[in-house]
Amino acid sequence: MSGEKAKSSYWSAEVGRESNALDLEPDVFTLDDPGAIARSLKQSAESSLRRKSAPFRSAMSMLNFYINRAGRGLPAERLRILEKAKIELRKLFRRA
Repeated sequence: MSGEKAKSSYWSAEVGRESNALDLEPDVFTLDDPGAIARSLKQSAESSLRRKSAPFRSAMSMLNFYINRAGRGLPAERLRILEKAKIELRKLFRRA
């Protein structure tokens, strides 16, 4: 399989790059600190010109999208960090 074909077969990877989602910091979902992930998503959501809904909703949607798409292949520890990032994101937006 050529590199071009491999890229196009992962449609979900294109969402973060090409859809009206957020302009994300590179590798934000690989950070080990849930607070850092949440802060980055909040900053991206508040400054992005590509989002179509409120900043909190856009940030949480992108996090949930990543968990749902990549979640099957992620180790339990990575999923735990991402779930904690959701809690931190709610705190940052005062949505506890």
